[in-house]
Amino acid sequence: MSTRAGQVIRCKAAVAWEAGKPLVIEEVEVAPPQKNEIRLKILFTALCHTDVYFWEAKGQTPLFPRIFGHEAGGVVESVGEGVTDLQPGDHVLPVFTGECKECPHCKSEESNMCDLLRINTDRGVMINDEKSRFSVNGKPVYHFLGTSTFSEYTVVHVGCVAKINSAAPLEKVCVLSCGISTGLGATINVAKPKKGQSIAVFGLGAVGLGAVTGARIAGASRIIGVDMNPSRLEEARKFGCTEFVNPKDHKKPVQQVIAEMTNGGVDRSVECTGSVQAMISAFECVHDGWGVAVLVGVPNKDDEFKTHPINFLTERTLKGTFFGNFKPRSDIPNVVEKYMKNELDLQLEKFITHSVPFSEINKAFDYMLKGEGLR
Repeated sequence: MSTRAGQVIRCKAAVAWEAGKPLVIEEVEVAPPQKNEIRLKILFTALCHTDVYFWEAKGQTPLFPRIFGHEAGGVVESVGEGVTDLQPGDHVLPVFTGECKECPHCKSEESNMCDLLRINTDRGVMINDEKSRFSVNGKPVYHFLGTSTFSEYTVVHVGCVAKINSAAPLEKVCVLSCGISTGLGATINVAKPKKGQSIAVFGLGAVGLGAVTGARIAGASRIIGVDMNPSRLEEARKFGCTEFVNPKDHKKPVQQVIAEMTNGGVDRSVECTGSVQAMISAFECVHDGWGVAVLVGVPNKDDEFKTHPINFLTERTLKGTFFGNFKPRSDIPNVVEKYMKNELDLQLEKFITHSVPFSEINKAFDYMLKGEGLR
């Protein structure tokens, strides 16, 4: 048991005081975990585009001051009342969505959308008592996605952590707690391309390259990357893309370009951009009769998806996915184990393009904003 269990911990955290303004390294107070909560020591944290999106606060309800971060690896420091399956010293990955293991969704083999702990971007407090565990000079600082990993210590609901093999390199597997797993699962769990089939992946950021990785692992013969940033071509090839299409290079709609390249359409497609036009293109570029399109990106709240009903009647299938259909507590530890045993050729080190000290976290935001970094 930690010598500080039950006590407030003072540590450093990167606090966002205002939308779009540089984060400030502050000394924060982190309260002890309450019922069904654990307090973690964060050892490695990555920056995901979702952090940037909500930090910019464009199109969402702004909530500040806030501690962002949701893709990380750490060690359990102490546990709250009722926590029985974790103990201090356990290595874990905090996850932005949870698994209570008791609701209908958690008991279903077909869903990972926990009724209690599914993602809530507006909540800035813990669900147990509607209070924050963070404060600066006695004033509350809001949580983000129930994880807030841009802090040396954080408090998380026990249902939002995956206990993993302590031998796993946290500096690498931490990226499995969000984007890479989302893209990987979208391909292998939802699109499910068969060996030798073709697939188009829209958006070649970290999530999209996770989807490309899944396609490569599944044995897809043609992996067509679609992105409007030409600098991503060479990077995408390293992950397994066999071809690259930039919609800006064509006068025709990109779905028509892909259909002509593939004699009627690809067998599978995965959309990882959040652009509603990319979603429509991803659906309309799959082959009639058996084509399956999977939507991963989160659209703007006012977007509308429009396509002709004939595209459904001609036996194309449209699916959506959340966190790649992985259950955080049940499935992610197994993904880590398969990575450790080389049963999944994930090549996680390729996703980590930059490493910066915590004190220079704003550099990571600069890399992401310039499109220069994956993780």
